[in-house]
Amino acid sequence: MDVTTDAAVPWLIVGLGNPGPEYAGNRHNVGFMVADLLAERIGGRFKRAGKAQAQVVEGRIGPPGPMSRRVVLAKPMSYMNLSGGPVNALRDFYKVPVAHVVAIHDELDIDYGMLRLKLGGGDNGHNGLKSMTKAFGADYHRVRFGIGRPPGRMPVADFVLRDFSSAERKELDYFVDRAADAVECLVIEGLERAQSTYNS
Repeated sequence: MDVTTDAAVPWLIVGLGNPGPEYAGNRHNVGFMVADLLAERIGGRFKRAGKAQAQVVEGRIGPPGPMSRRVVLAKPMSYMNLSGGPVNALRDFYKVPVAHVVAIHDELDIDYGMLRLKLGGGDNGHNGLKSMTKAFGADYHRVRFGIGRPPGRMPVADFVLRDFSSAERKELDYFVDRAADAVECLVIEGLERAQSTYNS
């Protein structure tokens, strides 16, 4: 059965990032930014999720009726390289199949602001994905938000843990908004429709 056809099965939408105000504007935290916007759209506020090391918002995405989807938005409060544990705990608690997990994350190999949506695949050196794949396998959806490559010889770790540049910030709200639209399209209409509309 197509993963998007059963409206009763919840979706777990995970924004990846690092907790703490010092990381809030980092490129590595763009997943948190998209999750925050999605929470705002459904009128919810993140709160601590019981024993899980994460913050969650529960709600629905989509118009009322058969197209509406139950979602759990999550931000792991572990550091990025330990994301798999909290996400798997939430997945077990809410009884979410792996194919109904969506990870929103930064992607070095895509130009800034561009999106790629896919199901499954490798982690491409992304520690958050690596941890999730180790915890419950690779067959989850990814919404990859392009941040581009580091300039010159800047180490990747330094680049991803820096804030977006002033030039990038001028367009950041637009790109975050578009990524949130892509997540909603994926959950409501399926991967193929979301890819044809948002993959750039």
